[in-house]
Amino acid sequence: MRILVIEDERRLANVIKKGLSEDGFAVDLAFDGQEGQYLACEEPYDLIVLDLMLPKIDGVTICKNLRLKNLKTPILILTAKTTVEEKIKGLDSGADDYMIKPFSFLELRSRIHALIRRSKENPSPVLKIADLTVDPLKHSVSRNKRFVKLTPKEFAILEFLLRHKNEVVSRTMILEHVWDYNFDGLSNVVDVFMVTLRKKIDHKAKVKLIHTLHGIGYKISAGG
Repeated sequence: MRILVIEDERRLANVIKKGLSEDGFAVDLAFDGQEGQYLACEEPYDLIVLDLMLPKIDGVTICKNLRLKNLKTPILILTAKTTVEEKIKGLDSGADDYMIKPFSFLELRSRIHALIRRSKENPSPVLKIADLTVDPLKHSVSRNKRFVKLTPKEFAILEFLLRHKNEVVSRTMILEHVWDYNFDGLSNVVDVFMVTLRKKIDHKAKVKLIHTLHGIGYKISAGG
């Protein structure tokens, strides 16, 4: 999953990025409203964390502009403004949730997961297909009740596949949602990770879940 954090306080922005990256998210940072609005419009994000008091373009204006462009990406406002009026103003501009600084990172993490679940129309925090179970909050994976140990990137790819189960996802889609804006790696990096992921998930299993559609992409499905 890929997140955009629009926050002009660089130290806080980097703390949020570090925490979310450790949780398996790909995170891009923008330190002013103009850059943030541009990235939000041009790149595919699963969620936007947005400060209200930003240089160049304020957070409320960004919210309104993104919704006017029919961008449905969940927006979580993170701000020092504490009045009920400010909260209402932020939510009325098109935001989906609102948190006050200072905040608990665990709460931020939980709210992000909840907003993404809601946007993907999957109310359960646990993702399942056949005998495979993935819990994004606990970062746990099991197949046929057997624990499967994955690297953060393998976990992020598997979560992305499960949020699009029975759908074909291209290599470009995986790159855009699992790696951040600054990624400049090898073109076959997705294929390399998919090989190791398939070994861990489908090894010795009677039903193969991860399928390659040559020249198109990948799909996770119990039916082939």
